[in-house]
Amino acid sequence: MVDVVTLYRPVGLEELKLIEEAGSRAFPPRLPDQPIFYPVTNEGYATQIARDWNTRHGSKQGFVTRFDVDASYLARFERQIVGGQQHEEFWVPAEELPEFNAHIVGKIEVISHFKEGDAQ
Repeated sequence: MVDVVTLYRPVGLEELKLIEEAGSRAFPPRLPDQPIFYPVTNEGYATQIARDWNTRHGSKQGFVTRFDVDASYLARFERQIVGGQQHEEFWVPAEELPEFNAHIVGKIEVISHFKEGDAQ
């Protein structure tokens, strides 16, 4: 059995549709202005982004996804703190996202949904 780390990713509706098109097994390629893919380490931080940022942009909806990644693969990336201690994430270079996706164990699942007006 592979040791896994559970990660979270806040996404908007457009990104969620692309995840679903990939069978809920991969995140879509980054856009040209997105040099990194940043999964976060806790549900609270992902909720904060999905609720407070995603609901104000694009489709005005935010979703929190949860997924597992092979722990030995993830160990190559350093944890980053981008604010308070709870704002912890991994920075995966955009060009490495296909390999990252290959190390997702199981499916990417949606665990929360927020819409415009839910932001705090």
